[in-house]
Order: sequence, then C-alpha cells, then structure tokens
Amino acid sequence: MLSKNSKIRILENFKALDYTLFGKPVSKVEVCCPFLKEEYLTTKGALLSVVVEMYEVIGHNPKDNGKVTSKQLTENAKASAQIARQNSKILIASKTGRNSIKKVITESLKQNSKQDMNKLIQTEIRKRAFALAIDNLLLGKVVKESKNFRELSEWRGKVLEEAYTKIRNSLVESVMSIVE
Repeated sequence: MLSKNSKIRILENFKALDYTLFGKPVSKVEVCCPFLKEEYLTTKGALLSVVVEMYEVIGHNPKDNGKVTSKQLTENAKASAQIARQNSKILIASKTGRNSIKKVITESLKQNSKQDMNKLIQTEIRKRAFALAIDNLLLGKVVKESKNFRELSEWRGKVLEEAYTKIRNSLVESVMSIVE
C-alpha cells in the first residue's frame, strides 16, 4: 500500500504529464478527433497504474509536505513538468542523445530511403524528448525517495520496467497523434 505522500505524488504526476507533454491541461488542447484525447487519457491511466506498482516494489516514501491543496498540487505539477522538459532538452542535446537519434534515423532510412529527412528528424527528436521527459517526471525523483530502488533489478521489477516502457511508448505515440 502506498503512503499518503506517494499518492499525492501520483496525483501530481497525473496533472504534470499534461503540462510536460502539452504545456497545459489536456482538456484545453484542441484536437480534431475526441477519441485521440480518450486514447491519451486511457494510456496515461495505464502508465500510472504501472508506476503505482513500481512505487510499491521500490518502497517509495517521499518526505511529508503536510496538507496539500488542489492549487498547490497544480503548482507542483507545473514546476515538475518544467524541470522534466528542461532535463529532456539537455539529454537530447547531449552527444549520447544526438547519437541515439542518428542511429534511429539511419535505421529508418535504410528501411525507406524516400522519407522526408527533415520531418523524420523532427519526429524522432520530439518522440525521444517526450519519452525522456516522461521518464524524468515519473522516475527522476523516485531514486532518492525510495527505500530499495534495486528491487527493479529483480524479476518483478524487470517485468514492471518492461510494461512501463511499452506503455510509455504508447503514450508518446498517442501524444504525437494529438500534436501533429
């Protein structure tokens, strides 16, 4: 069972995902097809379900910040989202980040050389940035706030990590459908 503070963090992250990926709540995002928002919300919920399981496995226990109001929760979500976006930009711009994107683009061009290079580059950078921002948001602080982060190296932890990665990638695809 998660602690009260972990539950607050989950709620904060639920809001922060929207600010991280869209810069505003998803309810204020204009989209051509309403089912795209539904898909996004469903995938976001599934991802946070896996995150809850991960938090339980690693003994997530953030410090107690006392009573949190809805306004404070939203402000914390915005601040966390901003940090996640900044960290994502730094990682994308790093040599390792650029090389990773080059590798994906090279493989994609081998499969289909007639692709629009600029569009492919922009799409891959955006996908990678979204994925890194989500990871930073949901897992960045957790390392310091957990009793036994190494549990993710055990069988159950590895299964949860794999599920997290697959659902996170689905969330990124969902976001890409909305923003494009």
